[in-house]
Amino acid sequence: MRPALAATFTRRSALMALAAALVACASTPPDAASVIARAEAAMGGAGLKSIRYAGTGTGSTYGQAYVAGEAWPKVNVVSFARVADYANAALRQDMAVNRAEPTGGGAVPLMGMGEQRVTGMLQGDHAWNMAGPAPVAAPVALDGRIHDLWTTPHGVLKSAARNKATSGTRTVDGKTYTTLSFAEPGRFEATAFVGADGLVERVESRLPHPVVGDLGSVITYSGYKEHGGVKFPTRIVQTMGGAVVLDLQVAEVQTNVPALPEAPELVRQFRETVAAQPAAPGVWFLAGGSHNSVLIEMKDHLVLVEAPLYDGRSGAVIAEARKLVPGKPLRFVVNSHHHFDHAGGLRTAVSEGATLITSAAAKPWYEKALANPNRIRPDALARSGRSATVEGVSGQRTLSDGSRTVEIREIGGSIHVQGFLMVYLPAEKLLIEADAYTPGAPNAPAPAVPNANNVNLLENIERQKLAVDRILPLHGRMVPLAELVTATGRK
Repeated sequence: MRPALAATFTRRSALMALAAALVACASTPPDAASVIARAEAAMGGAGLKSIRYAGTGTGSTYGQAYVAGEAWPKVNVVSFARVADYANAALRQDMAVNRAEPTGGGAVPLMGMGEQRVTGMLQGDHAWNMAGPAPVAAPVALDGRIHDLWTTPHGVLKSAARNKATSGTRTVDGKTYTTLSFAEPGRFEATAFVGADGLVERVESRLPHPVVGDLGSVITYSGYKEHGGVKFPTRIVQTMGGAVVLDLQVAEVQTNVPALPEAPELVRQFRETVAAQPAAPGVWFLAGGSHNSVLIEMKDHLVLVEAPLYDGRSGAVIAEARKLVPGKPLRFVVNSHHHFDHAGGLRTAVSEGATLITSAAAKPWYEKALANPNRIRPDALARSGRSATVEGVSGQRTLSDGSRTVEIREIGGSIHVQGFLMVYLPAEKLLIEADAYTPGAPNAPAPAVPNANNVNLLENIERQKLAVDRILPLHGRMVPLAELVTATGRK
């Protein structure tokens, strides 16, 4: 090669190498620490210890679908206020909602009958609700509240720094972001999306759920405004499992508000307890919490009606069943309906080898949900290695061992849920039901306007010609049928 040509080739090679290096540098994201520092500076979060934001909007009652697998019931978020106390790993949320559609479950009063107001608290590894001035432990809410705290716009940066996030790049809807991916061990996995201006615009995450296993969440933050040197979004939209659960218009932001209290001792010392009350020979009403279960002894096996809430509650219920009737296997667990508070312990029961009996309408949905893994914090079903066996009831299903008969019947025409089951023991004249009727205080007067669910239950009892002496509700206390009759306005 001639000297001049060789020199030209060398210069060209050097330029190409430099260009390649520049492209590589441009496509390589900065290290996570730099990304976090830039975002903290842009959002004014470096010295932020706590923040309070409030607003109104719309949402839905997650896990309370009228039809299994379909949309969650819509609600109006009349008021919403959240305090995120990063310094003390604490959170407080006050929310008032009312129904935006007539059907579906949840504790929200029926359409036009008022609001549900809830104060939820978190501190460290303890979650509780406030019932007036009294704290009530809410361990089933712990994962969700930890997730809520550390996926706020500033909280996600603090969690990313603490958990040694890794950086990357992702493009969403044509916009390229720098990402921070990390895990709060045993609680959730998340990726925060940081825009070119240093603002957190999106958080994608997965957290463990007692019914559906690994649950996906996406939160988008937009319309940032400055509040005393701290930037915060004016709109927050969150989806869970692909459905919108909150669309909040933020109207008020306060920074470095007073610290939240530590978890009360009553909450710190909470343990699930089960109070077994005999309802008939071989039938026990298992109370002691917000949700009840009923144990029925058959000749060579056990039937459990309802496995609610989460592993902790249903694990305690099953342990009590073993004490009451040692040596007999749990063969069936009957699920009254697919709402998450009544289904949260089904994975626990299935892990014991029990066959799930639910409505025919909910059967396909349960088969899919129970097959979904729970990898973030393996639950009882994941640890057991079992697969769920699900049977569906359409109309009526009878279990019998020659000496005891258990009838599983549909409650027709309910506005609470489609595929609503009750359990009737004809020899004992006992009816087991959930949410169709929750007894009030003893000797309480009948409501001025009868609850439509109560009326519907009584109509089903009469239409199906059931001879009922007592009701074993899956919320509240055992009562005679006469209390339901009084609640519906009849004498």
